Amino acid sequence: MVAEASITPVYPRRFRSSPERNARIARPLALVAGVREPDPELLDELGRRMLLRDETGAALARAMGRDRPDPERVTMRTFQQALEAGGPPDDAPPALRAFFAAVTPEPDWVDPDLLERGGRAYRRLGRSRDDVLLGLSLIGGYRYGGPTELLVRTGGLTGAGAMRRLGETQAWGFAVSRPGGMARGGPGWRATLHVRAMHALVADRFERGDRWETAEHGLPINRSDLAATLGLFNSTAILGCRLLGTHVPRADADAIMHLWRYIGWLMGVDEDWLFSTEREQNAFNHHVLLAQGDVTPNGARLAGALVDGLRDERPGWRGRWERRRLLSLLRLFLGAEGMRDLGLPVSWPWIVPSQVVRNIARSVIVARTERGRRWLEDRSDRRVRSDLDLRFGADRPGPRDLPA
Repeated sequence: MVAEASITPVYPRRFRSSPERNARIARPLALVAGVREPDPELLDELGRRMLLRDETGAALARAMGRDRPDPERVTMRTFQQALEAGGPPDDAPPALRAFFAAVTPEPDWVDPDLLERGGRAYRRLGRSRDDVLLGLSLIGGYRYGGPTELLVRTGGLTGAGAMRRLGETQAWGFAVSRPGGMARGGPGWRATLHVRAMHALVADRFERGDRWETAEHGLPINRSDLAATLGLFNSTAILGCRLLGTHVPRADADAIMHLWRYIGWLMGVDEDWLFSTEREQNAFNHHVLLAQGDVTPNGARLAGALVDGLRDERPGWRGRWERRRLLSLLRLFLGAEGMRDLGLPVSWPWIVPSQVVRNIARSVIVARTERGRRWLEDRSDRRVRSDLDLRFGADRPGPRDLPA
């Protein structure tokens, strides 16, 4: 009798290639999430799914790449029409019908009222939310190889290009949190599926070319990196805002988690990695950090482009102030080691005390009344619109009818 051969898991080389460093970075999150020992099965899955793609999105991307006479070809115009209609016609190409069949109808667990509450609570986080997404989530993510290499190779490393990428993310967050944004056919629903399709097109282009090292980085926009990115928008955003003094009630946090759980489902995140609570998500995020590789030179290039881009998009003293303010926040979020990882000047977190005092006042005093909560939401909306006007003018990204 021949013994059954054991199968050795295959991971990309970046998987856990800097274990001591990443364990040190992840330690505070382990304390928050109550993780005593890493789960080896979860780590194994994170490595394995770095070599798996969003197959539904990939099929759509392949259909978009077909030759013009091919009846199964999907054009961008056809895709946009299906987005606006909330779904494709019955005679649409098979890949387009399969794409929308995967996201309609919504799962039984989706609660429309909780989505609306989550959107309002997300907007009330205000500027601190965007500070966290920029500093802790986006720039903090540049401390690890893999996705950073893909971002560099897609281009746009100039100050204007970096700020456009930031603005596109901001516009998406604005769309999904608006009233009715996540209803079928709503602006956030459309924007989310647009992002999923664009991810699939980028991944398909790099997989077909010879410029991407799958053995080193895993597949471009793979299922592990996709789930990791979702975790930056929900529990990481909440945790970072709390660090800056914002009181986020448990009910609001649960609603925000519900909102992003549905967004993740639309984006194609594996359902076993869609979490309902902060604790579950933070525990997952802890393992994500352990699974990463070391910093690469491209991390510093991307971080520098954003930091300098924030200065350059505003003239004179205002731009210099925004840059100094961001560096101060990054000192809190990343620590001195993180700043050095990304080639950034190590600043003191001088802005943090005033930010904490302001956030305590707004989230504890102003948010006590319905009128105060509405004021916070409107104030956040006005600032986001101002940022988008600065970065795009009338040329807004994504679906053509993102909220103005």
